[in-house]
Amino acid sequence: MKQLTGVDAAFLHMETSTTFGHVTGLMIYDRPAPDFDPYAAVYAKYASLVGELEPLRRRLAEVPFGLDHPYWVADPDFDLDFHVRELQLARPGMIDQLADQIARIVARPVDRKRPLWEAYVIDGLHTGQWALLSKYHHATIDGAAGQLLLRKFTDPDPDAPPPPDAPPWQPETLPSSAELLRRTAARMARNPFKVVQVQARVIRKLAQTTGVDSVGGAANRAGTTLKAITRVGQEDGPRGSLQTTLAPPTPWNKTISGHRRFAMRTASLDNVKRLKDATGSTVNDIVMAICAGALRQYLLAHDALPDRPLRALVPVSVRTGQEEDPWRNRLAALVADLPTDCDDPIARIARCRESMRAAKRTLDLLPAEDITDLTQFSTPVLATSAVRLASSLRLADRFAAPFNLLISNVPGPRQPLYFAGAQLCHQFPVSIVADGQGLNITVVSYLDRLDFGFIGDRDLVPDIWDLAEMHIAEISRLFEATGTDWAEPPQPAPPRRRTTNRKPVDPT
Repeated sequence: MKQLTGVDAAFLHMETSTTFGHVTGLMIYDRPAPDFDPYAAVYAKYASLVGELEPLRRRLAEVPFGLDHPYWVADPDFDLDFHVRELQLARPGMIDQLADQIARIVARPVDRKRPLWEAYVIDGLHTGQWALLSKYHHATIDGAAGQLLLRKFTDPDPDAPPPPDAPPWQPETLPSSAELLRRTAARMARNPFKVVQVQARVIRKLAQTTGVDSVGGAANRAGTTLKAITRVGQEDGPRGSLQTTLAPPTPWNKTISGHRRFAMRTASLDNVKRLKDATGSTVNDIVMAICAGALRQYLLAHDALPDRPLRALVPVSVRTGQEEDPWRNRLAALVADLPTDCDDPIARIARCRESMRAAKRTLDLLPAEDITDLTQFSTPVLATSAVRLASSLRLADRFAAPFNLLISNVPGPRQPLYFAGAQLCHQFPVSIVADGQGLNITVVSYLDRLDFGFIGDRDLVPDIWDLAEMHIAEISRLFEATGTDWAEPPQPAPPRRRTTNRKPVDPT
Protein backbone atom coordinates (compact mmCIF):
# COMPACT_ATOMS: atom_id res chain seq x y z
CA MET A 1 0.00 0.00 0.00
CA LYS A 2 1.45 3.33 -1.08
CA GLN A 3 0.12 6.85 -0.55
CA LEU A 4 -0.47 9.24 -3.43
CA THR A 5 1.72 12.32 -3.59
CA GLY A 6 0.13 15.73 -3.25
CA VAL A 7 0.51 16.36 -6.97
CA ASP A 8 -1.05 12.99 -7.86
CA ALA A 9 -3.97 13.61 -5.50
CA ALA A 10 -4.53 17.13 -6.88
CA PHE A 11 -5.90 15.57 -10.07
CA LEU A 12 -8.50 13.79 -7.95
CA HIS A 13 -9.38 16.90 -5.96
CA MET A 14 -9.97 18.92 -9.16
CA GLU A 15 -12.87 16.73 -10.28
CA THR A 16 -16.46 17.93 -10.24
CA SER A 17 -19.59 16.79 -12.05
CA THR A 18 -18.25 18.49 -15.21
CA THR A 19 -14.45 18.44 -14.79
CA PHE A 20 -12.62 15.12 -15.12
CA GLY A 21 -9.01 14.40 -14.26
CA HIS A 22 -8.11 11.77 -16.85
CA VAL A 23 -5.76 12.12 -19.80
CA THR A 24 -6.18 10.06 -22.92
CA GLY A 25 -4.10 8.95 -25.89
CA LEU A 26 -5.55 8.02 -29.26
CA MET A 27 -3.26 5.67 -31.18
CA ILE A 28 -4.06 4.85 -34.81
CA TYR A 29 -2.53 1.69 -36.27
CA ASP A 30 -2.30 0.08 -39.66
CA ARG A 31 -3.84 -3.36 -40.06
CA PRO A 32 -1.04 -5.92 -40.64
CA ALA A 33 -3.35 -8.52 -42.22
CA PRO A 34 -7.01 -8.65 -43.36
CA ASP A 35 -7.91 -11.16 -40.64
CA PHE A 36 -6.13 -9.24 -37.84
CA ASP A 37 -8.30 -9.04 -34.69
CA PRO A 38 -7.26 -5.87 -32.83
CA TYR A 39 -9.46 -6.50 -29.79
CA ALA A 40 -8.05 -9.98 -29.17
CA ALA A 41 -4.49 -8.68 -29.57
CA VAL A 42 -5.06 -5.72 -27.25
CA TYR A 43 -6.75 -7.88 -24.62
CA ALA A 44 -3.88 -10.37 -24.65
CA LYS A 45 -1.30 -7.59 -24.35
CA TYR A 46 -2.96 -5.96 -21.37
CA ALA A 47 -3.39 -9.35 -19.72
CA SER A 48 0.36 -9.92 -20.05
CA LEU A 49 1.22 -6.48 -18.59
CA VAL A 50 -1.03 -6.33 -15.52
CA GLY A 51 1.55 -8.13 -13.36
CA GLU A 52 4.38 -5.94 -14.64
CA LEU A 53 2.85 -2.44 -14.68
CA GLU A 54 1.60 -1.18 -11.37
CA PRO A 55 -0.80 1.49 -12.77
CA LEU A 56 -2.87 -1.24 -14.43
CA ARG A 57 -3.72 -3.12 -11.24
CA ARG A 58 -3.85 -0.56 -8.44
CA ARG A 59 -7.01 1.11 -7.19
CA LEU A 60 -7.73 3.84 -4.66
CA ALA A 61 -8.34 3.41 -0.95
CA GLU A 62 -9.74 6.78 0.11
CA VAL A 63 -9.28 8.08 3.65
CA PRO A 64 -12.61 8.69 5.45
CA PHE A 65 -13.87 12.27 5.38
CA GLY A 66 -11.09 13.27 2.98
CA LEU A 67 -8.69 13.90 5.86
CA ASP A 68 -5.61 12.79 3.94
CA HIS A 69 -4.47 11.77 0.48
CA PRO A 70 -5.69 8.33 -0.69
CA TYR A 71 -3.55 5.20 -0.95
CA TRP A 72 -2.89 2.84 -3.85
CA VAL A 73 -3.84 -0.80 -3.26
CA ALA A 74 -3.43 -3.77 -5.60
CA ASP A 75 -7.06 -4.40 -6.58
CA PRO A 76 -8.39 -7.58 -4.92
CA ASP A 77 -11.27 -7.69 -7.43
CA PHE A 78 -9.39 -6.89 -10.64
CA ASP A 79 -11.50 -7.54 -13.77
CA LEU A 80 -9.74 -7.08 -17.12
CA ASP A 81 -13.03 -7.43 -19.00
CA PHE A 82 -14.22 -4.21 -17.38
CA HIS A 83 -11.19 -2.24 -18.56
CA VAL A 84 -10.66 -3.43 -22.16
CA ARG A 85 -13.60 -2.59 -24.42
CA GLU A 86 -14.38 -2.45 -28.13
CA LEU A 87 -16.69 -0.49 -30.38
CA GLN A 88 -17.35 -0.12 -34.10
CA LEU A 89 -17.78 3.17 -35.92
CA ALA A 90 -20.87 3.60 -38.06
CA ARG A 91 -20.17 3.76 -41.77
CA PRO A 92 -18.34 5.43 -43.41
CA GLY A 93 -16.03 5.79 -40.37
CA MET A 94 -14.62 9.25 -41.08
CA ILE A 95 -12.15 11.05 -38.82
CA ASP A 96 -14.81 13.29 -37.30
CA GLN A 97 -16.92 10.26 -36.41
CA LEU A 98 -13.91 8.90 -34.54
CA ALA A 99 -13.45 12.27 -32.84
CA ASP A 100 -17.11 12.30 -31.78
CA GLN A 101 -16.69 8.92 -30.11
CA ILE A 102 -13.56 10.15 -28.34
CA ALA A 103 -15.42 13.23 -27.08
CA ARG A 104 -18.17 11.06 -25.62
CA ILE A 105 -15.77 8.64 -23.93
CA VAL A 106 -13.64 11.33 -22.29
CA ALA A 107 -16.77 13.10 -21.00
CA ARG A 108 -17.34 10.22 -18.57
CA PRO A 109 -15.40 9.91 -15.29
CA VAL A 110 -13.45 6.77 -14.50
CA ASP A 111 -14.74 4.50 -11.75
CA ARG A 112 -12.79 5.20 -8.55
CA LYS A 113 -13.64 1.79 -7.15
CA ARG A 114 -11.51 0.14 -9.85
CA PRO A 115 -8.03 0.80 -11.29
CA LEU A 116 -8.20 4.23 -12.92
CA TRP A 117 -7.91 3.30 -16.58
CA GLU A 118 -9.90 2.12 -19.59
CA ALA A 119 -8.85 0.97 -23.07
CA TYR A 120 -11.11 1.15 -26.13
CA VAL A 121 -10.41 -0.72 -29.37
CA ILE A 122 -12.19 1.24 -32.10
CA ASP A 123 -12.61 -0.33 -35.53
CA GLY A 124 -14.41 0.63 -38.72
CA LEU A 125 -12.23 3.55 -39.86
CA HIS A 126 -12.75 4.27 -43.55
CA THR A 127 -8.99 3.96 -44.13
CA GLY A 128 -8.98 0.33 -42.97
CA GLN A 129 -6.92 1.30 -39.93
CA TRP A 130 -7.98 0.75 -36.32
CA ALA A 131 -7.60 2.85 -33.21
CA LEU A 132 -6.81 2.31 -29.56
CA LEU A 133 -7.95 4.89 -27.01
CA SER A 134 -6.08 4.60 -23.70
CA LYS A 135 -7.73 6.55 -20.88
CA TYR A 136 -5.75 6.95 -17.65
CA HIS A 137 -6.46 9.17 -14.69
CA HIS A 138 -3.82 11.86 -14.29
CA ALA A 139 -3.48 10.82 -10.66
CA THR A 140 -1.70 7.68 -11.81
CA ILE A 141 0.49 8.89 -14.71
CA ASP A 142 1.65 12.10 -16.38
CA GLY A 143 2.53 12.65 -20.05
CA ALA A 144 6.10 11.37 -19.73
CA ALA A 145 4.90 8.26 -17.89
CA GLY A 146 2.37 7.79 -20.68
CA GLN A 147 5.25 7.55 -23.12
CA LEU A 148 6.83 4.88 -20.89
CA LEU A 149 3.58 2.93 -21.04
CA LEU A 150 3.52 3.28 -24.82
CA ARG A 151 6.98 1.73 -25.05
CA LYS A 152 5.85 -1.16 -22.85
CA PHE A 153 2.82 -1.69 -25.05
CA THR A 154 4.64 -1.53 -28.40
CA ASP A 155 7.81 -2.97 -29.96
CA PRO A 156 10.43 -1.52 -32.32
CA ASP A 157 10.27 -4.76 -34.32
CA PRO A 158 7.17 -5.68 -36.37
CA ASP A 159 8.06 -9.37 -35.95
CA ALA A 160 8.29 -9.28 -32.16
CA PRO A 161 7.02 -12.46 -30.47
CA PRO A 162 3.58 -12.53 -28.88
CA PRO A 163 3.33 -11.30 -25.28
CA PRO A 164 4.55 -13.71 -22.62
CA ASP A 165 2.45 -15.03 -19.79
CA ALA A 166 1.65 -12.45 -17.16
CA PRO A 167 4.06 -12.39 -14.21
CA PRO A 168 2.37 -13.17 -10.89
CA TRP A 169 1.16 -10.37 -8.68
CA GLN A 170 -0.40 -10.32 -5.25
CA PRO A 171 -3.74 -8.58 -4.67
CA GLU A 172 -4.07 -6.66 -1.39
CA THR A 173 -6.88 -6.55 1.10
CA LEU A 174 -8.56 -3.16 1.15
CA PRO A 175 -7.62 -1.35 4.38
CA SER A 176 -10.34 -0.65 6.89
CA SER A 177 -11.46 2.87 7.73
CA ALA A 178 -9.91 2.49 11.17
CA GLU A 179 -6.51 1.58 9.70
CA LEU A 180 -6.58 4.54 7.30
CA LEU A 181 -7.51 6.92 10.12
CA ARG A 182 -4.66 5.59 12.27
CA ARG A 183 -2.22 6.25 9.43
CA THR A 184 -3.68 9.73 9.00
CA ALA A 185 -3.33 10.56 12.68
CA ALA A 186 0.32 9.50 12.68
CA ARG A 187 1.05 11.51 9.55
CA MET A 188 -0.68 14.63 10.88
CA ALA A 189 1.45 14.45 14.01
CA ARG A 190 4.59 14.64 11.86
CA ASN A 191 3.37 17.19 9.30
CA PRO A 192 3.91 20.47 11.20
CA PHE A 193 7.61 19.74 11.53
CA LYS A 194 7.89 18.73 7.87
CA VAL A 195 6.07 21.86 6.70
CA VAL A 196 8.51 24.07 8.60
CA GLN A 197 11.47 22.22 7.07
CA VAL A 198 10.11 22.55 3.54
CA GLN A 199 9.25 26.23 3.99
CA ALA A 200 12.75 26.97 5.27
CA ARG A 201 14.23 25.14 2.28
CA VAL A 202 12.05 27.15 -0.13
CA ILE A 203 13.16 30.46 1.41
CA ARG A 204 16.82 29.41 1.33
CA LYS A 205 16.69 28.40 -2.34
CA LEU A 206 14.80 31.53 -3.31
CA ALA A 207 17.47 33.58 -1.56
CA GLN A 208 20.23 31.77 -3.42
CA THR A 209 18.46 32.14 -6.77
CA THR A 210 17.84 35.86 -6.34
CA GLY A 211 21.39 36.54 -5.17
CA VAL A 212 20.58 37.38 -1.56
CA ASP A 213 23.53 36.95 0.79
CA SER A 214 23.09 34.82 3.85
CA VAL A 215 21.61 36.83 6.72
CA GLY A 216 21.18 35.97 10.33
CA GLY A 217 17.46 35.83 11.04
CA ALA A 218 14.79 33.89 9.21
CA ALA A 219 12.58 36.98 9.13
CA ASN A 220 15.33 39.10 7.62
CA ARG A 221 16.07 36.40 5.06
CA ALA A 222 12.43 36.11 4.05
CA GLY A 223 12.01 39.87 3.77
CA THR A 224 15.19 40.34 1.78
CA THR A 225 14.28 37.49 -0.53
CA LEU A 226 10.82 38.87 -1.22
CA LYS A 227 12.32 42.27 -2.04
CA ALA A 228 14.66 40.59 -4.51
CA ILE A 229 11.77 38.75 -6.11
CA THR A 230 9.92 42.03 -6.64
CA ARG A 231 12.92 43.25 -8.66
CA VAL A 232 12.53 40.40 -11.16
CA GLY A 233 12.79 41.84 -14.65
CA GLN A 234 14.39 45.10 -13.47
CA GLU A 235 17.91 46.04 -14.44
CA ASP A 236 19.24 45.42 -10.94
CA GLY A 237 17.25 42.24 -10.36
CA PRO A 238 17.12 38.69 -11.66
CA ARG A 239 15.94 38.32 -15.23
CA GLY A 240 12.44 36.91 -15.27
CA SER A 241 8.82 37.93 -15.53
CA LEU A 242 6.34 37.57 -12.69
CA GLN A 243 2.75 37.84 -13.91
CA THR A 244 0.86 40.60 -12.10
CA THR A 245 -2.34 40.72 -14.17
CA LEU A 246 -5.02 38.17 -14.99
CA ALA A 247 -5.64 36.78 -18.46
CA PRO A 248 -8.01 38.62 -20.83
CA PRO A 249 -11.44 37.04 -21.44
CA THR A 250 -12.09 34.72 -24.38
CA PRO A 251 -15.17 32.68 -25.40
CA TRP A 252 -13.86 29.55 -23.68
CA ASN A 253 -12.92 31.12 -20.33
CA LYS A 254 -16.23 30.30 -18.69
CA THR A 255 -17.88 27.56 -16.65
CA ILE A 256 -17.83 24.35 -18.65
CA SER A 257 -20.44 21.68 -19.15
CA GLY A 258 -19.82 17.95 -18.88
CA HIS A 259 -19.68 17.58 -22.69
CA ARG A 260 -16.70 17.82 -25.02
CA ARG A 261 -15.63 18.28 -28.61
CA PHE A 262 -12.39 16.88 -29.99
CA ALA A 263 -10.44 17.47 -33.20
CA MET A 264 -7.06 16.30 -34.44
CA ARG A 265 -4.55 17.31 -37.11
CA THR A 266 -1.02 16.35 -38.08
CA ALA A 267 1.88 18.55 -39.18
CA SER A 268 5.35 17.73 -40.44
CA LEU A 269 8.02 17.93 -37.75
CA ASP A 270 10.63 18.56 -40.45
CA ASN A 271 8.69 21.62 -41.58
CA VAL A 272 8.56 22.95 -38.04
CA LYS A 273 12.31 22.37 -37.73
CA ARG A 274 12.85 24.42 -40.90
CA LEU A 275 10.99 27.30 -39.26
CA LYS A 276 13.00 26.79 -36.08
CA ASP A 277 16.31 27.02 -37.94
CA ALA A 278 15.19 30.02 -39.99
CA THR A 279 14.25 32.04 -36.90
CA GLY A 280 16.81 30.90 -34.35
CA SER A 281 14.08 29.38 -32.18
CA THR A 282 13.25 26.02 -30.66
CA VAL A 283 10.61 23.57 -31.82
CA ASN A 284 8.56 24.51 -28.77
CA ASP A 285 8.83 28.21 -29.65
CA ILE A 286 7.44 27.47 -33.12
CA VAL A 287 4.61 25.37 -31.66
CA MET A 288 3.69 28.26 -29.38
CA ALA A 289 3.83 30.69 -32.32
CA ILE A 290 1.58 28.40 -34.38
CA CYS A 291 -0.93 28.36 -31.53
CA ALA A 292 -0.70 32.12 -31.06
CA GLY A 293 -1.35 32.84 -34.74
CA ALA A 294 -4.19 30.34 -35.03
CA LEU A 295 -5.91 31.54 -31.88
CA ARG A 296 -5.61 35.10 -33.15
CA GLN A 297 -7.36 34.12 -36.39
CA TYR A 298 -10.04 32.21 -34.49
CA LEU A 299 -10.78 35.12 -32.17
CA LEU A 300 -10.79 37.60 -35.05
CA ALA A 301 -13.32 35.41 -36.88
CA HIS A 302 -15.61 35.63 -33.86
CA ASP A 303 -15.01 39.31 -33.09
CA ALA A 304 -13.55 38.33 -29.72
CA LEU A 305 -9.83 39.21 -29.96
CA PRO A 306 -8.59 40.90 -26.75
CA ASP A 307 -6.19 43.82 -27.05
CA ARG A 308 -3.80 42.05 -24.67
CA PRO A 309 -1.87 38.81 -25.25
CA LEU A 310 -3.50 35.58 -24.24
CA ARG A 311 -1.79 33.62 -21.52
CA ALA A 312 -0.97 29.90 -21.65
CA LEU A 313 -0.17 27.45 -18.88
CA VAL A 314 2.62 25.19 -20.12
CA PRO A 315 3.34 21.96 -18.18
CA VAL A 316 7.01 21.10 -17.77
CA SER A 317 8.34 17.65 -16.89
CA VAL A 318 10.83 17.66 -14.02
CA ARG A 319 11.78 14.01 -14.46
CA THR A 320 15.47 13.19 -14.15
CA GLY A 321 15.25 9.59 -15.35
CA GLN A 322 16.50 8.45 -11.96
CA GLU A 323 13.11 8.22 -10.24
CA GLU A 324 12.60 5.14 -8.08
CA ASP A 325 8.90 5.19 -8.91
CA PRO A 326 8.20 6.20 -12.54
CA TRP A 327 4.42 5.99 -12.04
CA ARG A 328 3.99 9.31 -10.29
CA ASN A 329 3.47 12.81 -11.61
CA ARG A 330 6.68 14.75 -11.99
CA LEU A 331 5.35 18.07 -13.24
CA ALA A 332 5.87 21.77 -12.85
CA ALA A 333 4.23 24.50 -14.92
CA LEU A 334 5.11 27.89 -16.32
CA VAL A 335 2.88 30.68 -17.58
CA ALA A 336 3.77 32.32 -20.88
CA ASP A 337 2.22 35.13 -22.90
CA LEU A 338 0.83 34.26 -26.33
CA PRO A 339 1.24 37.32 -28.61
CA THR A 340 -2.25 37.12 -30.14
CA ASP A 341 -2.27 40.93 -30.14
CA CYS A 342 0.50 40.98 -32.77
CA ASP A 343 -0.38 40.79 -36.49
CA ASP A 344 3.20 40.13 -37.72
CA PRO A 345 4.03 36.37 -37.89
CA ILE A 346 7.78 36.95 -37.56
CA ALA A 347 7.31 39.22 -34.58
CA ARG A 348 5.01 36.63 -33.00
CA ILE A 349 7.78 34.03 -33.18
CA ALA A 350 10.25 36.43 -31.57
CA ARG A 351 7.80 37.30 -28.82
CA CYS A 352 6.99 33.63 -28.19
CA ARG A 353 10.71 32.89 -27.94
CA GLU A 354 11.27 35.66 -25.39
CA SER A 355 8.09 34.85 -23.49
CA MET A 356 9.14 31.22 -23.06
CA ARG A 357 12.63 32.22 -21.98
CA ALA A 358 11.25 34.66 -19.41
CA ALA A 359 8.77 32.09 -18.14
CA LYS A 360 11.54 29.52 -17.70
CA ARG A 361 13.66 32.04 -15.79
CA THR A 362 10.72 32.72 -13.52
CA LEU A 363 10.21 29.00 -13.01
CA ASP A 364 13.85 28.76 -11.93
CA LEU A 365 13.09 31.19 -9.10
CA LEU A 366 10.67 28.70 -7.58
CA PRO A 367 12.19 25.40 -6.44
CA ALA A 368 9.74 23.02 -8.09
CA GLU A 369 10.80 20.06 -5.96
CA ASP A 370 10.01 21.90 -2.75
CA ILE A 371 6.74 23.35 -4.02
CA THR A 372 5.80 19.77 -4.89
CA ASP A 373 6.71 18.71 -1.36
CA LEU A 374 4.39 21.35 0.08
CA THR A 375 1.44 19.79 -1.75
CA GLN A 376 1.92 16.73 0.45
CA PHE A 377 0.54 18.67 3.38
CA SER A 378 -2.64 20.03 1.80
CA THR A 379 -5.96 18.80 3.19
CA PRO A 380 -7.97 16.89 0.56
CA VAL A 381 -11.37 17.72 2.06
CA LEU A 382 -10.62 21.45 1.88
CA ALA A 383 -9.21 21.26 -1.67
CA THR A 384 -12.17 19.26 -2.94
CA SER A 385 -14.71 21.47 -1.19
CA ALA A 386 -13.13 24.63 -2.61
CA VAL A 387 -13.20 23.28 -6.17
CA ARG A 388 -16.79 22.14 -5.91
CA LEU A 389 -17.92 25.40 -4.33
CA ALA A 390 -16.28 27.41 -7.11
CA SER A 391 -17.99 25.20 -9.69
CA SER A 392 -21.41 25.45 -8.08
CA LEU A 393 -21.16 29.25 -7.84
CA ARG A 394 -19.95 29.44 -11.47
CA LEU A 395 -17.09 31.68 -10.39
CA ALA A 396 -15.43 31.21 -13.78
CA ASP A 397 -18.24 33.32 -15.29
CA ARG A 398 -17.66 36.14 -12.82
CA PHE A 399 -13.91 36.44 -12.43
CA ALA A 400 -10.98 36.58 -14.84
CA ALA A 401 -8.76 33.51 -15.08
CA PRO A 402 -4.99 33.46 -14.43
CA PHE A 403 -4.48 31.87 -17.85
CA ASN A 404 -6.62 31.25 -20.94
CA LEU A 405 -5.72 27.72 -21.91
CA LEU A 406 -3.22 24.94 -21.44
CA ILE A 407 -0.71 24.18 -24.21
CA SER A 408 1.51 21.13 -23.86
CA ASN A 409 4.21 19.71 -26.14
CA VAL A 410 5.22 16.14 -25.28
CA PRO A 411 8.25 14.61 -27.05
CA GLY A 412 7.60 11.11 -28.35
CA PRO A 413 9.62 8.35 -30.00
CA ARG A 414 11.59 8.94 -33.19
CA GLN A 415 11.62 5.31 -34.35
CA PRO A 416 8.65 3.33 -35.72
CA LEU A 417 6.67 1.37 -33.14
CA TYR A 418 4.55 -1.72 -33.70
CA PHE A 419 1.84 -3.53 -31.84
CA ALA A 420 1.38 -7.22 -32.75
CA GLY A 421 2.80 -6.39 -36.19
CA ALA A 422 0.56 -3.33 -36.65
CA GLN A 423 2.55 -0.13 -37.19
CA LEU A 424 1.68 2.88 -35.08
CA CYS A 425 0.82 5.75 -37.43
CA HIS A 426 -0.32 8.50 -35.06
CA GLN A 427 -0.71 9.21 -31.36
CA PHE A 428 -3.12 12.06 -30.76
CA PRO A 429 -3.27 13.44 -27.21
CA VAL A 430 -6.62 14.13 -25.53
CA SER A 431 -6.18 16.20 -22.38
CA ILE A 432 -8.21 18.02 -19.70
CA VAL A 433 -10.45 21.10 -19.64
CA ALA A 434 -11.82 22.74 -16.50
CA ASP A 435 -13.96 25.65 -15.39
CA GLY A 436 -12.42 28.85 -16.74
CA GLN A 437 -10.19 26.92 -19.18
CA GLY A 438 -12.54 25.31 -21.66
CA LEU A 439 -9.86 24.70 -24.32
CA ASN A 440 -6.72 22.57 -24.26
CA ILE A 441 -4.15 22.09 -27.04
CA THR A 442 -1.65 19.25 -26.65
CA VAL A 443 0.98 18.16 -29.16
CA VAL A 444 2.90 14.88 -29.27
CA SER A 445 5.78 14.20 -31.64
CA TYR A 446 6.23 10.81 -33.27
CA LEU A 447 8.65 9.91 -36.08
CA ASP A 448 8.69 12.91 -38.44
CA ARG A 449 5.35 14.43 -37.47
CA LEU A 450 3.54 16.42 -34.81
CA ASP A 451 0.09 15.18 -33.80
CA PHE A 452 -2.15 17.97 -32.46
CA GLY A 453 -5.08 17.15 -30.16
CA PHE A 454 -7.69 19.87 -29.56
CA ILE A 455 -10.28 19.37 -26.84
CA GLY A 456 -12.83 21.92 -25.72
CA ASP A 457 -16.14 22.32 -24.03
CA ARG A 458 -18.92 21.35 -26.45
CA ASP A 459 -20.75 24.67 -26.15
CA LEU A 460 -17.85 27.08 -25.65
CA VAL A 461 -15.81 25.81 -28.63
CA PRO A 462 -18.36 24.19 -30.99
CA ASP A 463 -16.29 24.85 -34.13
CA ILE A 464 -13.18 23.11 -32.86
CA TRP A 465 -12.40 21.60 -36.28
CA ASP A 466 -12.15 25.13 -37.69
CA LEU A 467 -9.66 25.94 -34.94
CA ALA A 468 -7.65 22.83 -35.82
CA GLU A 469 -7.49 23.82 -39.49
CA MET A 470 -6.37 27.33 -38.52
CA HIS A 471 -3.32 25.82 -36.82
CA ILE A 472 -2.30 24.06 -40.02
CA ALA A 473 -2.95 27.22 -42.02
CA GLU A 474 -0.73 29.15 -39.62
CA ILE A 475 2.23 26.96 -40.57
CA SER A 476 1.81 28.04 -44.20
CA ARG A 477 1.59 31.65 -43.05
CA LEU A 478 4.90 31.30 -41.20
CA PHE A 479 6.61 29.78 -44.23
CA GLU A 480 5.37 32.62 -46.39
CA ALA A 481 6.53 35.22 -43.87
CA THR A 482 10.00 33.73 -43.42
CA GLY A 483 10.56 32.84 -47.07
CA THR A 484 11.70 29.38 -45.98
CA ASP A 485 11.51 26.38 -48.31
CA TRP A 486 9.21 23.57 -47.21
CA ALA A 487 10.86 20.33 -46.12
CA GLU A 488 7.78 18.55 -47.46
CA PRO A 489 4.59 19.93 -48.98
CA PRO A 490 1.64 20.47 -46.64
CA GLN A 491 -0.85 17.61 -46.58
CA PRO A 492 -4.57 18.10 -47.21
CA ALA A 493 -7.00 17.71 -44.35
CA PRO A 494 -8.46 14.21 -43.95
CA PRO A 495 -12.04 13.94 -45.25
CA ARG A 496 -14.82 14.46 -42.74
CA ARG A 497 -18.46 13.51 -42.79
CA ARG A 498 -19.57 16.94 -41.57
CA THR A 499 -17.89 20.27 -42.16
CA THR A 500 -20.31 22.80 -40.65
CA ASN A 501 -20.25 24.11 -37.10
CA ARG A 502 -22.10 26.62 -35.01
CA LYS A 503 -20.37 29.77 -33.80
CA PRO A 504 -19.31 29.85 -30.15
CA VAL A 505 -21.26 31.66 -27.49
CA ASP A 506 -20.80 35.41 -27.07
CA PRO A 507 -17.86 35.90 -24.65
CA THR A 508 -19.63 38.85 -23.04
